[in-house]
Amino acid sequence: MPDKRLSFKEMCAEFDVTPRTLRYYEYIELLHPDREGRSRYYGPRERARMKLILRGRKFGFQLEDIRQWLMIYENEGTEAQMQAWVKMADTQLEELADQRVQLDEAITELKALRDNVASELGKG
Repeated sequence: MPDKRLSFKEMCAEFDVTPRTLRYYEYIELLHPDREGRSRYYGPRERARMKLILRGRKFGFQLEDIRQWLMIYENEGTEAQMQAWVKMADTQLEELADQRVQLDEAITELKALRDNVASELGKG
């Protein structure tokens, strides 16, 4: 039994994205829904692509980087593209590690400040 296709509205709901976001991903050709009149339908391929797009955004990649990732995922990427993507991923991993350090420092500072204020409240 083939997977059910999702309507535009169902696709937005399933991936918790706005209609504007979904239209934009189509406009920049990251997604290619089936069209029947004015209606759009998304099959398994487009849903898989959307999962990868959202995962890439979560990892902090730019949309053009995600486009390359999608090409590689669909085995349409060249070896040079794959090497470039690995390099991009390494750079992004370093960036995320730096952000983690900054977040840990901010959390530590905020906890200390919060504890100080809470202790002052306890004295009063």
